[in-house]
Amino acid sequence: MSKKDWFGIGYVSAWVLIWGTIGSLIDLPFLNSEIYLPGSIGQVTTFIVTAIISVIAGVLLYPKVLENTLVVSALGLDTDEKK
Repeated sequence: MSKKDWFGIGYVSAWVLIWGTIGSLIDLPFLNSEIYLPGSIGQVTTFIVTAIISVIAGVLLYPKVLENTLVVSALGLDTDEKK
């Protein structure tokens, strides 16, 4: 696998962590206020909506991250070496 492949895997993994964190932070007040219960359709909807927003943000930001010369040079993504 190339460095760019590994970067892509890391990028998606980071967005999964971001989605889970943001979804949980949004979910907590709803659970504490008993607006919905754990495992209910409200909780599922909260995580689905945050997932959709996260996917859109991740897709829109990916090309900008790859254009960043600091990221590209720091990670050595300017070469497509197989290792």
